[in-house]
Amino acid sequence: MTFRLLLAGLAVSLSLAGCATKPGNEASLKTSFAAEEPRHKPLKANDPVEMEPTKWASAELETRETVDNGGPHHLAGRTLEVSSLHDLKLDDKEVILSFDDGPAPGKTERILSTLDKFGVKAAFMMVGQMAEAHPATARKVFADGDTIGSHTFRHPDLDKMSFDMAMAEITRGEHAVAKVIGTDVSFFRFPYLADSKRLRTAVAMRDLVVMDVDIDSKDYFNSTPSAVVTRTMNQLYKRGRGIILMHDIHQRTATMLPTLLSRLEREGYKVVTLKYKGTSAPATNLIAQASVTVVR
Repeated sequence: MTFRLLLAGLAVSLSLAGCATKPGNEASLKTSFAAEEPRHKPLKANDPVEMEPTKWASAELETRETVDNGGPHHLAGRTLEVSSLHDLKLDDKEVILSFDDGPAPGKTERILSTLDKFGVKAAFMMVGQMAEAHPATARKVFADGDTIGSHTFRHPDLDKMSFDMAMAEITRGEHAVAKVIGTDVSFFRFPYLADSKRLRTAVAMRDLVVMDVDIDSKDYFNSTPSAVVTRTMNQLYKRGRGIILMHDIHQRTATMLPTLLSRLEREGYKVVTLKYKGTSAPATNLIAQASVTVVR
């Protein structure tokens, strides 16, 4: 049984792709990617994520900068309780750290260790199949006090499915993650950010807060960890605040995180802890979004 679970987890890890941000008003998805990564095209819905340790080895060496993880640190900000769009308001130089597609043994634990050293928490949007394959890692995230949400069961592109099939996938993922960690999950993120007004409304009626993205680290590119840090900070300089998207299935993400957090701390940013707040408000109001909304 253990062997089968390991194989299942590996298969899911190899099939997961990065959740690319939808195009904004300034540039299309294609041009925004091309400007920064001319040799790499964005992943499509069914493209596998490159999971080759030989490619990470050299990249890790390039980003082993001198980072003070000892503390005391002053990166932790306030706790923000969210139950609706109106609750999710970040001040200038406030960020929410979020990690999709896990849990991934080894990488997720390494990320948790870094978060702990800096005294901050993140939101982990778990794929149901990954949580089932790696329950101990999922429970460690919960035990550490980080926010947990669901990210469907298999990480498909819901925009290419019928409404009923998409909702079945969302529900199955939610239940799988909840069963593993032993409590309800209250946040949800669409794979590839591929949503629709109808799906968003239906998800909200399940008392799930939809998590969008302000800053896409694009850590699913086969680029160096230092490039991920630079790309993320450049976007943050332009926006000043927001929800940062990363993925805890990539070694380069675990490698670059101490450098990113050190940069954030050095430049006066604060990491906000996200929590769910129950409410008696109508379910259709339970949609927490990034400050820029893309209407499909």
